[in-house]
Amino acid sequence: MKTLLKSLFIIFILWMCIGIYLLKTDHPKAEIVMGLGVFYLSFLLMPIFIYHRYRDGKYKKYQLDDEKIKGWMKNKDS
Repeated sequence: MKTLLKSLFIIFILWMCIGIYLLKTDHPKAEIVMGLGVFYLSFLLMPIFIYHRYRDGKYKKYQLDDEKIKGWMKNKDS
């Protein structure tokens, strides 16, 4: 999964560099290339990254639940 993410990120960076180059040279399709790059980032790269990052339940320590709130209230009163 890490290799997939790294290769997708490299593709994204190259895609954006090509888009910037096309914008600088006033190519008529430059805005389409940049738009597709943003589309690629938001609907392909980011969901895969988020799934990879949080699939093992690592996000549990960042969620608020009743026990954590009660623990904070106890520590506040002490």
